[in-house]
Amino acid sequence: MSIPRSKKQTKSAEVIVLLSRAKGATLDEVCQATNWQSHSVRAFLTGLRKKGLVLAKEQRGDGGTSYRITKTPEPATAKSENVD
Repeated sequence: MSIPRSKKQTKSAEVIVLLSRAKGATLDEVCQATNWQSHSVRAFLTGLRKKGLVLAKEQRGDGGTSYRITKTPEPATAKSENVD
C-alpha cells in the first residue's frame, strides 16, 4: 500500500503564506524561502499588486523592512449589463 503524497506547494503560494503572516516577510526571507534573487521577488510583489492585493511596507524593530498583505481582492461578482 502506498502513502498518498501531498501536492507540492508552489513557490508563489509559499510567498503568499509568508506575506500573510502578522509580521510579514522581509526581502531576504522570501529570497531564502524561494531561492529567487531579490529583483525577482520585487517583480513578484509588483505582480501581486497588479492582481489587486494590497501590500504594506513596514519597518521592523531590528531595522529591516517587511512586506505584508493587508487586503486581498474581492471575489468577482456577476456584472449585469443594460442592453437597450
